[in-house]
Amino acid sequence: MLWPVETRSVSPVFVGRADELGVLHDALARAAGGEPQALLLGGEAGVGKTRLVEEFAGVAGSRGAVVVLGGCVEIGADGLPFAPFSTALRALRRALPDELAAAAAGQEQELARLLPELGETGAGRHDEEGMARLFELTARLLERVAADRTVVVALEDLHWADASTRHLLAYLFRTLRTGRLVVLATYRADDVHRRHPLRPLLAELDRLRTVRRIELSRFNRVEVGRQIAGILATDPEPAQIDEIFDRSDGNAFFVEELAVAAHEGCRTRLTDTLRDLLLVRVESLPESAQRVARIVAEGGSTVEYRLLAAVAGLAEDDLIEALRAAVGANLLLATPAGDGYRFRHSLVREAVGDDLLPGERSRLNRRYAEALEADPTLVPADERTMRLASYWYHAHDPAKALPAVLDASVTARRRYAYSEQLRLLERAMELWDATPEAVRDTLRPVDYTEIYPPCGCDPATTALRYLDLMAEAAVAGRLCGERERALKIIKRALHLLEDDGDPLRAAWFWCQRSRLVQSLSRGDGWKELGTAQELVRGLPPSEVHAEVLANVAVWSMLHSPGPDALVAAEQAVEYARMVGAHETELHARLTHGGLLIDAGATATGFAEMRAVKERAVAEGIFFVAGRAYVNLPSGLESVGRSRDAVPILEEGIAYTRKFGLLDSEAWVWGNLSDSLYSLGRWSEAAEAATNALRRGLSAKPQGASAICLAHLALGRGDLPEAARQLAAAHEYFGSHDHMPQHDLMLSLVTIGVANGEGRLLDARAELGHVLDTGFPPGTQCYGWPLLLAAATAEADARALPAVAAGRPETLARILDTARNLTTGAPVWLAHEHWVRAELRRADGTATPGTWSPIVTAFEALDRPFDLARVRHGLADALLADGAEPGDRDRATELLRLSATVADHLGARPLADAVALLAQRARLNPTRIPGPARPTADPAESLGLTSRERDVLRLVSAGRTNRQIAGELFISPKTASVHVSNILAKLGVSGRGEAAAVAHRLGLFPPGAIPAPTAG
Repeated sequence: MLWPVETRSVSPVFVGRADELGVLHDALARAAGGEPQALLLGGEAGVGKTRLVEEFAGVAGSRGAVVVLGGCVEIGADGLPFAPFSTALRALRRALPDELAAAAAGQEQELARLLPELGETGAGRHDEEGMARLFELTARLLERVAADRTVVVALEDLHWADASTRHLLAYLFRTLRTGRLVVLATYRADDVHRRHPLRPLLAELDRLRTVRRIELSRFNRVEVGRQIAGILATDPEPAQIDEIFDRSDGNAFFVEELAVAAHEGCRTRLTDTLRDLLLVRVESLPESAQRVARIVAEGGSTVEYRLLAAVAGLAEDDLIEALRAAVGANLLLATPAGDGYRFRHSLVREAVGDDLLPGERSRLNRRYAEALEADPTLVPADERTMRLASYWYHAHDPAKALPAVLDASVTARRRYAYSEQLRLLERAMELWDATPEAVRDTLRPVDYTEIYPPCGCDPATTALRYLDLMAEAAVAGRLCGERERALKIIKRALHLLEDDGDPLRAAWFWCQRSRLVQSLSRGDGWKELGTAQELVRGLPPSEVHAEVLANVAVWSMLHSPGPDALVAAEQAVEYARMVGAHETELHARLTHGGLLIDAGATATGFAEMRAVKERAVAEGIFFVAGRAYVNLPSGLESVGRSRDAVPILEEGIAYTRKFGLLDSEAWVWGNLSDSLYSLGRWSEAAEAATNALRRGLSAKPQGASAICLAHLALGRGDLPEAARQLAAAHEYFGSHDHMPQHDLMLSLVTIGVANGEGRLLDARAELGHVLDTGFPPGTQCYGWPLLLAAATAEADARALPAVAAGRPETLARILDTARNLTTGAPVWLAHEHWVRAELRRADGTATPGTWSPIVTAFEALDRPFDLARVRHGLADALLADGAEPGDRDRATELLRLSATVADHLGARPLADAVALLAQRARLNPTRIPGPARPTADPAESLGLTSRERDVLRLVSAGRTNRQIAGELFISPKTASVHVSNILAKLGVSGRGEAAAVAHRLGLFPPGAIPAPTAG
C-alpha cells in the first residue's frame, strides 16, 4: 500500500524558487553571450539546493549547454583534494573528449594533477608558483573548452571542500575573463559557523562584483502545501499542512519526511525530534538493510558496490535484498553510473553515522581498510591512497595508519594539494610515537620526502626520521600559505637539533626559516641564511650545501651585490655539479651570470644566462626558466640594450602565461615596461605595467610595476599620479626587506616628484640619504638616472636665491659620486657626460661644447626621450647670450626635433620647456610644434583619453565589459568605469547611442572596428 508513496517522497512538481531560477537563467544567457558567470548558492541543509541545481541543469541542457557536476567528497572527517574539480573535468572529458584534449594540449603533465586520465604528472622542483601554475592552467582550460559552447560547471557541498579546492574556486572566480562558462557552487549555510574554513572564502568572494550569491530561504505555507500535494498526489487537508509546516518550519527535506511519516500514521507515529524522524525510516527496515545503511554511512559520501560487498560480508543475494529495501524506502540511491550507493540526503547519513557506537565506527573503518588493502581496485585510483589513510586513521591502528597517511601525503604533494599534505603530515607526526619502532624502521625518506633533500645519508637505506616529517610539513606549510604553522614546525625542529649534531639538517631548516621570515615581513632573512652558511662551512659537498650557497648568492645579489656574492654563486655552481643537483646548478648559474654582468664581464655573463634559459626551457624546469626570462632581459636593460631585451621579454610573456607562472609573468611585464619606456613606446609601457599589477601574486613585482607607472607619470607631468604610484610602491615593497635596486628606484621617483613640486630642499635631503648609503656594485643602472635627476633639479633651480645655500656642497657630492660610479656601457658613459653637463649648467658654465658630444652619444642609442632632452639642453646652450645666427638655426632644428618627440610621448614638461625656450629666444613658432596646438581629432575634442578611445572602439563593436577587459588586459570593473565616463563625455544614455556618435563623427575608419565575437 505504501510503495507508491515511498518511491515518490520527492515531489515530482518543482515548487517555488522563481526568483532564484530567474537569476540562474540570466546567468546562463549572459554566459551564452561570452561573459563568464560565477555564482554561489547557499542554504541550510535540506532547503532544496540540490533540487534547484537539478532543475537548472535540466533547463541548461535543453538549451544546448554542456552540464557537468562535481561534488565535494567527505570520508569521515576528511575531504579529497580537488575532488569536485576532478569529477567535473572527468565528466567534461566524457562529454567533449576532443575539445578537452585540444584545450589541454601541451599541459597534460600539469593538468593530470586534477585529471589523472591525462597521463603522468610532471616531476620537478616544488615552489611557490606550483599551485598557482595549476590554477592558472585550469582556468585557461575551462575558458578554451567553453570558447564555442556554453558549459555549466556545478560544484556541490562546498562546506566539505578541502583547502585546495577552496583556493582553486577562489582563483577561478577572480580570474575567469572569457568563455561561455557558468561556475555554480553550493554550500550548506547552517554548517558555516564562525570558525568554519569556508567562511573567509565567502567573505572574500562577497567583495567581488563578478560573483552573485543566492541564499535559498525556507518554503512558506502555500509552498509547503504544494510540495505535500506533489508527494501524496492529492490535496492535503489544511490541518495536515499546518502541522507539517509547523514541524518542518518550511525545510523542504523535512516536509518530505514528515509527509511520508504522516501517510504511514497507521503504523508509525510522528517522533518528538526531527533527528529521530530521520532514523524512523531506517529503523523500519529489515535488520540486514539497517546494517548496510550503517556501513554506507561510515564509508564516505559514496560507497562503491564492490567495496560495500567486501565490507558487509553478506551473500550477494542477501546484500541485493538489503539494498533493495533501503532503496525502496528512499533511504539510499544508486549513483548515476550505477556502480555504488549514497544516502538520498546527507542529513540522513549524518544521523545514521551519529547513531554508531565508537567501537562500531572504528571496526567499520578497519573493515573498509582491510578490504581496500586486499583489493585496491575497489575504488577509483585517484582516491585510493587518501581513502585508505582515512580508514586506517579512524580505525585507531597507528601501525597501519602511519604508512597509509604518509602515502596519502605524497599523493597530495604530487597534486599540489599542499594544504592537505600539511594536514596529513601533522597527522603522521601525531601517530609517530604511538607507532611501533619496528614499523617506523621500515619507512624510508626516499619514499616520502621528495622536497626535503638528503642530508649526507643514503635515503634508500636510512630509516625515516621524525625530523624528516617536520621538514616536509614545513615546506608544505610555506607552499600553501600556512606560514605561521610552518614557522612553528621549524622552531620545534631547530630545538630538537640543538643537541643532535646534524649541521646539514639544521642548515636546511635555517634556510627555510629565512624564506618564511621574509615572506612574513619580519626581516630580510640574512641572519637565518648567515647561520646556515656557518653550519655548512668546511663540510663536504652535499645538496644542502649547494642549496645554502645558491640562496646566499641570490640574497647577496639582491641585497649586497659584490665580490662575496660572486664567490658564493661560483661555489654553489661547483657544489651542485659535484653532487648532481641539476636544478640547483642551473639556478646558481643564472645568479652567477647576472653577477658577472654587474662586475663588467657582460659577454660572459649574457652567454651564461642565455645557456641556462635554453636549457631550462628545453628540460621543462619552470622555476629556472621563469627566472631566466626575468633576469636575462633585465641584465640587457641594465647595460642599455633595450631593443635586445624586448623580444626576449615578449617570448617570456608567452612562456610564463602558457605554463601559468604568474609571478614570473608579472616580473616580465614590469621589465617589458622598463624597456618600452627607454625605447619611447610609452603607451605600450603603461599597458605592460598595468598588466604586471594585474598578474602578480606577490608584492614585489607589483611594487616594481608601480615605479614604472610613476616614471611615466613624471615624464608626462602628472605629479599627483606619480606621487600616488610612489606611495603604492612603498606599500608593496614594505620596510622589512630593503634591496638597493628597490630603494634607489623609490629615491629616484621621490627626487623627481619633489623637483616637480618645487621642493628642492626635500630632493636634496633624499639625495643626501642615498649618497650616505652609496651605490653597491651593479646598481649603476639606477645610480646614473638618480644622479642625473638630482643634478637637473639643481640646474633648473639655479636662478632661485632661496635655495642657493647648500648648492655648492650638493654639486660637489654629485660630482664626487659620479667619478666612482661604473660607466661600463655606452649608455652610462653618455649619462656620465650628461650629469657633468647638468652640473655645469647648475653653476652657469655649460657651453655648446659641453652638450654636443652628449647629443652625438645619444643619437647612437635607442633612447628617444633622453635624446630629446639633451637636444633641448644643447639648444639652450646655443641660444645663450651672444649666439651666432647659425647657432639659432641649429637650435631651432634641435627644438623642433625635441618638440616632436615630446608631443608624440605626451611629455608635457619637456614640451613646455621647449616652447618656453623658443618663446624666450623669439624663434619662429611655426617651425616648432607646440604641445597645445589645435587638433583635428574629434576624440580629443570630446575630451576622450587614449584608453577611452580604445574602449569606445570595442563598445562600437558590441563588446561586453568583460570582453573589453579581456582584450585590453584590464579588469571588468575598470572597463565599466571607462564606459560610464565615455557616456558622460558624449552626453548619451546608452552604449548604442555612443556607438552611433562614434560612427557619425568618423572616429574609427573602416576596418578599425573589430568584427563581433562568436555568440
